[in-house]
Amino acid sequence: MTVNRMILNETSYFGKGAIKEVATEAKKRGFKKALVVTDKGLIKFEVATKVTAVLDEAGLAYEIYDDIVPNPTIEDVQRGVKAAKTAGADYIVAIGGGSSIDTAKAIGVIITNPEFEDVLSLEGVADTKNPALPILAVPTTSGTAAEVTINYVITDKANSRKFVCVDSHDIPVVAFIDSDMMMGMPKGLCASTGMDALTHAIEGYITKGAWEMTDMLHIKAIEIVANSLRDSVEGKQAAREEMALGQYIAGMGFSNVGLGLVHGMAHPLSAWYNTPHGVACAALLPLIMDYNKEYTGEKYRDIAVKFGIEGAETMALSAVRDAAVQAVKQLGIDVGIPQHLAELGMKEADIAKIAEDAYRDVCTPGNPRDTSVEEIIALYKSML
Repeated sequence: MTVNRMILNETSYFGKGAIKEVATEAKKRGFKKALVVTDKGLIKFEVATKVTAVLDEAGLAYEIYDDIVPNPTIEDVQRGVKAAKTAGADYIVAIGGGSSIDTAKAIGVIITNPEFEDVLSLEGVADTKNPALPILAVPTTSGTAAEVTINYVITDKANSRKFVCVDSHDIPVVAFIDSDMMMGMPKGLCASTGMDALTHAIEGYITKGAWEMTDMLHIKAIEIVANSLRDSVEGKQAAREEMALGQYIAGMGFSNVGLGLVHGMAHPLSAWYNTPHGVACAALLPLIMDYNKEYTGEKYRDIAVKFGIEGAETMALSAVRDAAVQAVKQLGIDVGIPQHLAELGMKEADIAKIAEDAYRDVCTPGNPRDTSVEEIIALYKSML
């Protein structure tokens, strides 16, 4: 009998105004001083300051580390560790998308497990002994679900690669999913992070490790994204609230069963060309869905039904698989996702090396169809 494991946050708050509970949780847990991990843009546009205002009103001390950039590097983490030590922080408030929350996870793990201060040794499933410095996570995008996952991704700039860390000790102790924090997303960011959420849901649904509980989460997340993403991109508050929930539900699932080749191939694109992660995943998703379709049983039928494809329940399996792929592709087109990798900066001369990185990525073995470097090269070239 297979033993399946589920790891989720201790506590999560959902809905408009949820960030008000940041102070409640910090006080209840006896925390004294926070390191606020965010980026300069969120400070400048007074998004992160919505949270620091809550801390100010409650009389809670904090210092800000706002050197976060897209695709955070080893050096970004190390500077954050130094900032946490200098501040004497006993907890972290992470505000932002995956970059801020991933950086906070690495900082938190290293503070309590200093033997991993090189950061590189955290790659894969690291044998950390202690839970990370407590993290309160406030996402500002609807996509990465970093606030509920046990994964984080760091860029090794020296070797032009990203590496994935999987560690049950890194999960934030509390998450605050507040749609007010996501209303400032521009259309492009809303689209790419929303498609990232869909990628999490679809890859999690068909990955080799999928089981009944994660299937339940992933199919619901697919339904929410299919019905809400277009309106969310147009800035409709109700749709952004739905997307905030949908991406979290997807995170609850994939964090516990893994992903697949979309993420395996997207990670090196981000590392080589500094492509936003969500854009890379969104561009690749229909291609890899088509590549995997013969290895997914009836699951593409379920996806087609959630996308509202007429007759999906009774359509021939081969036809419904193609219809599901086309529906996902059309959603990407509708929200402005690039359809060719050259638009992301990819060069044919780089493909062989990038394919090797993709093959070695920790996400790739979860793909329902086994692959090879040669097949990955062909996939990249087909979309160039």
